[in-house]
Amino acid sequence: LNLPQFVQLMETFVGEDISLPTVKRLIAFIKDRYKQREEEEMEQLEKVHSISHLAQRKLLLEALFEKWDNNASGFLDLEEVDAVLSTFKEGTEKEALRKAREQLCSCYPQLSRVGKLSPKAFQTFLELVASEFTGDEDEAIDDLVEFLTRSVKRSHTECLKGLARRKWLHNIQQAAETSRASMEPVYKAVFKALAQDAEAHGGNKKISAYIALLEENQLSPERGENLLRYVACTASDAPYVLNQILYRDMKGVSFTAVEEGRPIYVPKVELHRNIHFWNYDRPEEERKGPLLVLPLHDARWRVFGILGLDTLQDQCEETIFLTHEIKFYQGVSHAFSKAYHHICMLENILQMTVTALDWLYLRAPSIHTVTTYVVEPGKDKTCGYALLKMITTDNRGQKEIHSSPVLLLRKENLLRDYLFKCIDSSEVICTSVCGEYHIAVPLRDLSGQALGIFDISIGHHQELPPHEHKDLQKMLKMAQAACSEILKVSLEETEPTYVLEAEHGGILRYAGILFHRFMLQDLRECI
Repeated sequence: LNLPQFVQLMETFVGEDISLPTVKRLIAFIKDRYKQREEEEMEQLEKVHSISHLAQRKLLLEALFEKWDNNASGFLDLEEVDAVLSTFKEGTEKEALRKAREQLCSCYPQLSRVGKLSPKAFQTFLELVASEFTGDEDEAIDDLVEFLTRSVKRSHTECLKGLARRKWLHNIQQAAETSRASMEPVYKAVFKALAQDAEAHGGNKKISAYIALLEENQLSPERGENLLRYVACTASDAPYVLNQILYRDMKGVSFTAVEEGRPIYVPKVELHRNIHFWNYDRPEEERKGPLLVLPLHDARWRVFGILGLDTLQDQCEETIFLTHEIKFYQGVSHAFSKAYHHICMLENILQMTVTALDWLYLRAPSIHTVTTYVVEPGKDKTCGYALLKMITTDNRGQKEIHSSPVLLLRKENLLRDYLFKCIDSSEVICTSVCGEYHIAVPLRDLSGQALGIFDISIGHHQELPPHEHKDLQKMLKMAQAACSEILKVSLEETEPTYVLEAEHGGILRYAGILFHRFMLQDLRECI
């Protein structure tokens, strides 16, 4: 038990109307009777030491990754890392390196195709290399880190540039986590990061940027299987670019970037014969400058759209995108991908929740209302988290999905403190508020931490009828199973598993039917 869970256990045990002297007697009793065996104490200390050691190693390897990836692209080149490691101990450990690389490619099958190491894959690679050495693995890791640290030299200016870029990329992820399931703040954060870098590290060049997402072409299938829909762009380009559709049979290099899964750089658009210009008002003699199209990859390296940049609005004669700029733009595309899929994951969980609540409504009329909240993290360590009211349903079948979610802060909602206790402890909380009984049930992430809550009001009844309580428990169990499945797919820990024919029809449809699939599988197991 952690501290919030222990406190909650004690509060549940003593009840709400207990006197202070009784609480003090209970505390004295526990202090007197609770004895920890020496074996338990040693086991606990070893566990704490192991967790601390792994956390320190993770921080050490993350710092090393950032030193190598100074342009904040989000990835390291596998061949480059491998080439440097092959010189470790004057090349005497090449066989260990070969075995580690084989194991790494079996863990990350896409590596043999894309050759890019994420921070997690980089850490795994070094741990695999160290495990192949004779002797202590921790010492081997330390030696590898020291060797790789000496292999790269960064000036103070380069380090400052890297820090600034990482801050701008962090703002993109933060925008996703505090956007209340809206993409607009993410788009703004992306374009702001690009503008800030162009000003600080790109010679103050004026850039245009746009994001297009890949869709199945249901409008004109004869023009290609899929299309690119421009969903966001810099403000000055909105009249010409926003909501435009690029088909495969139109001019442009964007589909080349999609198909080949690599950046397409055109140094001078005026010399290229296959560029599509959305702004027809711009005179032909002003259509000059570089164009960069970056594919947007998900974590399994499938392309789902593009990020494009050009300098056609810049009045300077000669503008180019330098290598360090292109690498940072790749980092922006990677940050956008993570942010985009975070919001998709939240939408899928809400879609699944709606399905689960619809199922419950027909079977538990004694439940007055169910309000669904999700956790919104604070913008920094000094700010506590908040709760967003996303869905409200009642026993008349009325359902409200809040397009502008209501934000609940702990200090402003003392009567709803039980919701925050539920989040803190990741445990079920039963309480009475103004004579109305509530059951707060956490919806947990893969680590067991609460990411949302079902606040179930049963009115003045202290408990539900047995058959309704059983159906509520079943709904909560299946909703948690479906949520875990969505999280695993989102974090790329597993491929989507389709059991029912109806699940084949887009990710939102899949999320909506997922609850029923788990319910059906549970029913089959009971037969």
